[in-house]
Amino acid sequence: MCLIAFAYRLLPDYPLVLIANRDEFYQRPSQTMSFWEDDPDILGGRDLEAGGSWLALHRDGRLAAVTNHRNGKARQTDALSRGHLIRDYLANTESAAEFSSKLRGQMDQYGGFNLLLGDQQGLYYLSNRGGGYQALAPGLYGLSNAHLDSPWPKTEALKQRLARYLEQQPSPDCDDLLPLMWHRETAANHLLPDTGISHTWEKLLSSCFIQSPELGYGTRATTALLQHRDGRISISEQNFSAEGKEDHASFTLATG
Repeated sequence: MCLIAFAYRLLPDYPLVLIANRDEFYQRPSQTMSFWEDDPDILGGRDLEAGGSWLALHRDGRLAAVTNHRNGKARQTDALSRGHLIRDYLANTESAAEFSSKLRGQMDQYGGFNLLLGDQQGLYYLSNRGGGYQALAPGLYGLSNAHLDSPWPKTEALKQRLARYLEQQPSPDCDDLLPLMWHRETAANHLLPDTGISHTWEKLLSSCFIQSPELGYGTRATTALLQHRDGRISISEQNFSAEGKEDHASFTLATG
């Protein structure tokens, strides 16, 4: 994923409300959200080039999402794929806290990442680029390609849209949440972060929703996830190509 906002334990009937965009080159092969053939207890999209994922969950209620930590000035060419973190967590039986503890001794093997891990006990954030490790308290959070809650314009704007929506809709719906991610405004030049990439790319990536056929890059999937008080998880995903909307999928898991 490249942009995530989530409300954690703010609504009594919905312990987690999460929305996210995955931005990627259109030519990179991927599988849309489905149960994995090699591990049918895992539901999520699949990167068919490296074999990992950007957001996925297990039938037992564990979930994971990852964004890259962008630094064009220091690229690590021999790093392990970030998407393997999601696969490795969900394919085993460790709790989020146990997996986080083990991972902290191995984080330098991966490209720069921000990782969210959740289970029935809590929600955790890890970064191998100075963002640290923390068990998250109840709150409204935003995550892009810097540390958790870094005040990038698109991240702050998305958090505000999610907060307004939840104030107006105490019973949220996945498909109603998806359009919150489809805003195309770019940030003013003086507000752009400096992550070591060109101005053209910095400007393009400052938009919540990206569609750039000329550069072969854009938002490939938008995902909305609701964890219900009784443990059920509802999730919807809208996929995109360079031309616009493609497949749409929705699932509900009775976890436990």
